[in-house]
Amino acid sequence: MASKRITQETFDAAVRENIEEFDMGPEEAVKEAVEQFESQGVDLSNIIKLAPKVSADGPQEPTHDILQALDDLQESVAHSRPQEVSAHLARFFEQCKQHKPCRFLAAQKGAYPILLAAWKLAVVSDQGLLLQALNAVSALTEGQPDLLDTQGLQLLVTTLAQNADAADLTCSGIRCVCHACLKHEQNRQSLVKAGVLPLLTGAITRHGHCADVVKEACWALRVMTFDDDIRVPFGRAHDHAKMIVQENGGLKVLIEAAKAFSDNPSVLSELCSTLSRLAVRNEFCQEVVDLGGLSVLVALLANCSDHQVGLQSRLRDLVKQVLSALRAIAGNDDVKDAIVRAGGTESIVAVMTQHLASPQVCEQSCAALCVLALRKPENSRVIMEGGGALAALQAMKAHPQEAGVQKQACMLIRNLVARSQAFSQPILDLGAEALILQARAAHRDCEDVAKAALRDLGCRVELRELWTGQKGNLAP
Repeated sequence: MASKRITQETFDAAVRENIEEFDMGPEEAVKEAVEQFESQGVDLSNIIKLAPKVSADGPQEPTHDILQALDDLQESVAHSRPQEVSAHLARFFEQCKQHKPCRFLAAQKGAYPILLAAWKLAVVSDQGLLLQALNAVSALTEGQPDLLDTQGLQLLVTTLAQNADAADLTCSGIRCVCHACLKHEQNRQSLVKAGVLPLLTGAITRHGHCADVVKEACWALRVMTFDDDIRVPFGRAHDHAKMIVQENGGLKVLIEAAKAFSDNPSVLSELCSTLSRLAVRNEFCQEVVDLGGLSVLVALLANCSDHQVGLQSRLRDLVKQVLSALRAIAGNDDVKDAIVRAGGTESIVAVMTQHLASPQVCEQSCAALCVLALRKPENSRVIMEGGGALAALQAMKAHPQEAGVQKQACMLIRNLVARSQAFSQPILDLGAEALILQARAAHRDCEDVAKAALRDLGCRVELRELWTGQKGNLAP
């Protein structure tokens, strides 16, 4: 995999050398430079591959529009000319959105302090200019969260608080929050300390009619619960989830929003996904049920299974997220029983059967049933009678190369029979042993769960004792 990097100047110099020394045309020179660097293992994903302009005087150096827009913006900000600032921000934003290398080059050339100055000017000008400034900052910081400093983070929270009633500004500001916090634990903690969490949950409540705001706010809330920054030994993902739920009523906010957007699959997917991230404690799982969230989830799943085949592609993501949410709240044993009583198992089996062609739906369905069956013989009986084992084995047949499907199906079968040995023979009669052996042979990740399933089904399986507590080397 390519890991080396070069600067934009190095690439531009190579293109110019190809033109001047080897008499290539501009397009050919760029192509040759790309091939040359890629053959050396150089990653060019952040390089603008632009051919030089040719005039009467001959080839000229590449002129990168993003840098010209940045220079013009800096000058207009320095002279406090809002109208010019607006035009240059629009140019800058378009360049950043269209080409990833543009925002990378802009960051290298000091774009952030210029945008910060434009942002401050916009705060005292008008909301239209402020929206453009936020959009530009959002575009620049996508994938570059280190750019935002303490001043920018504080200004972001202040902007969100002062413009809470403006849906477009709120949406753009929250997008900045997402970009600032992805893979950046320090920014997450700084924004939480600055008071961003109530602004996010408040945005969902205040703008319950605006799908874009709700989706952006859900995404931002999930990002706050991530632990994705490899530069820190541990983060505060769990603490942030607790704060969202306990101090900001996050679960109630999400469930009420789900009721309001009952006919919008894309918004419902975001809400269910966020609900899954927040169900991190036993009492939170129960709170979802107490607030009516379980009824909402089961109804959504039932509605999805009732739709015609032509609508499957639009609803598939929603189905996955609902299943994920049910799986998350089923971590509470009492909630397991509540899901089964509410008809959740029947709906899960129905959507798995309907979306059998989707490995993601099959995996999530098996995982949800697996959790419901864990330590619950009565739930296992309901799953068996509802065709859950048969559906899981059909999923294994349909997706032999999908390790996730195979693993979750093996775990489900194991949980079904672990405390209910009477189910072993009916499952074996469906051809389970051969499918589990195939999964074990094809996927290293399935080794342990496959052996556990075979063992509990009563099949012959070799269980090697790798260490007996004696000194010496482990047996090969």
